[in-house]
Amino acid sequence: MKKLTGDYSKEKLVRVLCLVTADAVIVNLAAVVTLLIRFSIDGMTVWNSAFEWYLKLYLGYAVINTVVTIVMFALFNLYNSLWEFAGYNELVRIGCASVASALVNFVLMMVIEDSRMPLSFPIVYSMLLAAGTGTLRLIYRALRRKRSGRSTAEKKRTMLIGGGQAGAMVLREFRYSAHSENKVVCVIDDDRSKWGSFIQGVKIVGGKESIVSAAEKYNVEEIILAIPSASRRQKLDILEICHATGCKLRTLPGLYQLANGEVSIQKIREVDIEDLLGRDIVKIDLNEVAGYIKDKVVLVTGGGGSIGSELCRQAATQKPKTLIIFDIYENNAYELQMELRRQHPELNLVVLIGSVRDKGRVDYVFDKYRPDIVCHAAAHKHVPLMEDSPLEAIKNNVFGTYNVAEAADRYGARRMILVSTDKAVNPTNVMGASKRICEMVVQMWNGRSKTEYVAVRFGNVLGSAGSVIPLFRRQIKEGGPVTVTDKNVIRYFMTIPEAVQLIFQAGAYAKGGEIFVLDMGEPVRIDDLARNMIRLSGLEPDLDIPIVYTGLRPGEKLYEELLLSGEGMQKTANDLIYIGGEAPFDEALLSEKLTELSELHEGEEMLLRTKISELVPTYHMTENDAKRMPQVSVEA
Repeated sequence: MKKLTGDYSKEKLVRVLCLVTADAVIVNLAAVVTLLIRFSIDGMTVWNSAFEWYLKLYLGYAVINTVVTIVMFALFNLYNSLWEFAGYNELVRIGCASVASALVNFVLMMVIEDSRMPLSFPIVYSMLLAAGTGTLRLIYRALRRKRSGRSTAEKKRTMLIGGGQAGAMVLREFRYSAHSENKVVCVIDDDRSKWGSFIQGVKIVGGKESIVSAAEKYNVEEIILAIPSASRRQKLDILEICHATGCKLRTLPGLYQLANGEVSIQKIREVDIEDLLGRDIVKIDLNEVAGYIKDKVVLVTGGGGSIGSELCRQAATQKPKTLIIFDIYENNAYELQMELRRQHPELNLVVLIGSVRDKGRVDYVFDKYRPDIVCHAAAHKHVPLMEDSPLEAIKNNVFGTYNVAEAADRYGARRMILVSTDKAVNPTNVMGASKRICEMVVQMWNGRSKTEYVAVRFGNVLGSAGSVIPLFRRQIKEGGPVTVTDKNVIRYFMTIPEAVQLIFQAGAYAKGGEIFVLDMGEPVRIDDLARNMIRLSGLEPDLDIPIVYTGLRPGEKLYEELLLSGEGMQKTANDLIYIGGEAPFDEALLSEKLTELSELHEGEEMLLRTKISELVPTYHMTENDAKRMPQVSVEA
């Protein structure tokens, strides 16, 4: 590093000395040419006695004029600018420095030489001086960029979507950055008043309806979306058009990065599947979250999982008194522990290994740490796996929730938040039915306890362990095929941060007994999702990567719902978050069936499913379920 710094300092010194020497020559040339112009205007021969007298006068002062001008240029930071990236501001500084130098020297000549130059001298001289030094720096900039830039023939022909400030910044970066691999050949913008205009020499050829034709006309290889202020719906509309071009897609980061001046070649990223949600990201009031988390003891069950770990990360930023991670899987818990200790050394962090199925372990944790806020994220969530192991779903999801809810009441927790799912609505699988029973359990406890119990229901979480997005990415990377269960399957999607924000927002709004639901926009067809991901990888579905339809798995349905028919909808302060009222259920029947479920054993799957359907009337076994269940348990 020391050698690198030394080399850089030496290079800069040489560069400055060269500029100073060149400026000294330009200063004196500008003065002599100014006198020649002055006396040519009077109609005299260029070389005459008056010219000789003034030239002799100037030459006696030339050294002082040169030194004063160089000092003035230095004061205006003309030797500290990176002229490779010079622009309007640098040219303004050159003009101001030239005018200031001409005036100062004009006055000094009168004082020192007891004489003065013609009144026109400082005006013409400053103009010539600015033109000469400005031209010198522009030539220097062109040479530097030519030396550092790639050959134009090597660069990807690129379409830029967005002719605003962000687009102009990206265009500048592509043109002059040493890291640039792109040559922008056309710009798209929906503002009709800009059509036919040029941005840094590149023509705005039309609106989004011109994307496909322009891509073909200009032989575009890559498309950059440079509209950071656009909503996700707007981005989705544009990206769907771009897919028809077969070009690779990339996009700018968020608007806040543009405001912070962070737009650069390195910040432009591949279009991610999160860009295709079709709605804006949900934002919450962090002050509301901080209001009930700060200085409180927060327990997160399943704290090492996808949702649980993000709960812990966001809770850690709100300065809790203690944050407790409780998880059965030690590897995830350990990695999260190391991460939080690095990022929040001030955090009072407790990491405990254990299962929510172990009532004694749960009671011990509550008794020792007395949590104020409980986020219950521990659960089995994989639909096909739970179809094959339904008793495990009941043990972990239902009775794990019951153990945590009971402990929250016994040890005086202020609030318990259950992480639920849209699969709990009219469930057709054991996992969804078990989560609906979990909702009923916390609603039951809410009626018995001073603790506030709420549930948070949302759809599929992008990027979480076991979700379809990582599966598709892996299949595409391996060359396919990409497997889709059914061409007509649709799902709601959200990001992990959104899911966690919704959970915390529920805690802020909670009065007890609510089921909070996110307005997740339009559902996404999984087949379209798979095809978009293949295209985003620069490949063509069914041509480069085959798509295979495998059929619905046991317990799956074509679409998920977010609300039970009897729950209704009530808005909150956040326009995208709703409250579903309590769906009616028989608490006595719930208690009775929970007892019966707790007494079931392995091999009694048919009886187990029957008990579930009695408790959750909307759950029905399919014909295939009945065929593959052993009949011994029913006869017993």
